[in-house]
Amino acid sequence: MQIVLDERRLSARDGWYGRVAPLRIAYLTNVYPKVSHSFIRREIAALERQGFDVHRFSIRTSGETLPDPDDQSEATRTAVLLDGPRMRLFSALLWQSLRHPVRFAKTLALAVGSGLRGQAGIVRSAAYLVEACLLVRMLQNASIRHVHVHFGTNPAAVARLANKLAGITYSMTLHGPDEFDAPASLLLAEKIAGASFVVAVSDFGRGQLMRWAHIADWPKIKVVRCGLDRQLLDEEPSASSLPHSNVLVCVARLSSQKGLNLLIEAAAEVARDHLFSLRIVGDGEMRPQLEAQIKALGLERRVTLTGWKDAEAVRREILGARALILPSFAEGLPVVLMEALALGRPVVATCIAGVPELVDEQCGWLVPAGSRPALAEALREALECHPGRLACMAEIGRERVLRNHNGDRNAALLADLLRPLVGG
Repeated sequence: MQIVLDERRLSARDGWYGRVAPLRIAYLTNVYPKVSHSFIRREIAALERQGFDVHRFSIRTSGETLPDPDDQSEATRTAVLLDGPRMRLFSALLWQSLRHPVRFAKTLALAVGSGLRGQAGIVRSAAYLVEACLLVRMLQNASIRHVHVHFGTNPAAVARLANKLAGITYSMTLHGPDEFDAPASLLLAEKIAGASFVVAVSDFGRGQLMRWAHIADWPKIKVVRCGLDRQLLDEEPSASSLPHSNVLVCVARLSSQKGLNLLIEAAAEVARDHLFSLRIVGDGEMRPQLEAQIKALGLERRVTLTGWKDAEAVRREILGARALILPSFAEGLPVVLMEALALGRPVVATCIAGVPELVDEQCGWLVPAGSRPALAEALREALECHPGRLACMAEIGRERVLRNHNGDRNAALLADLLRPLVGG
């Protein structure tokens, strides 16, 4: 159950105008914790091992069940801006407007201008301003002067307004594809300009951000790849662990961008001449549609929608499969691909965004997005692949993840960017 932290619980011994505790930062996202955002939880944990005191903030709760105990624990440590009485929000708004009227007026003008220019509109931008007022109050109570944001949508807008209100600096990690779908209406260039630095999770992502950022802001765009837990990286699979059963697994949110309708169509084609089972781990708004499609194609005994599972259960699902399948139409750089390769399982993925930076023919199969014939052929090859070749692909894929996606090593890169901003 989500627990809302009172501002007094966030208060630090040192006041806002006193000494700021070293390495104290805030993390802000739209919804946290969330089943599909476990990479944020891992990043926070890695930063804490680097000596940071990380305070978690979420604009709202997801309302979804959290099957993973680690996410359940994170929920108790997260302050949620929109939970609690509305008077708390309006009190923060009044406090800011009376305490710093000139600064508030300038921030109000920024919010209105952003609403007129961007996709949020004036009403939503006004809501972001109210949220920023409460965030500033909570950050000041906790002696926090820097906030790191994941995603360039509304949490970045709130952080930008907090910066204007109180000089609280902010940085961002931008994943895509949402930011790349509507960069102009999200005012991405303005958010980048106001940030202390911006992290892209892939070279592709950096290129997309440079495309829309002002040239003067290019140097602040850095690549820091998502990383995996030490436990996952330390557990070295053996060749004998490769399963002999013809099981394929897909771990994904059941949404349109994941290409799952196409995967089920491809599975129906492959089912004509191969015995196999496909397990789709995840949940989302498309579940009723996918269930109907599975039934219409007569695949009830071949394709299973399992719903969300905790991290250990997902690990078992991946280890029980010959390969992991992710036929997405749009992505950033999916962490589940890293997890599968780290566990010694090759992957079938689409050649989009940052995916080719991780996956090639040495450790999996890349197919054109939207091509059912190519996807079906890759599924056949994965099912027919000789165990020796599977083992070789597994070894190459795991080595690649160990080299580029070590969570502690990549968190150290992020920590180096954060320390100058918090006095470390």
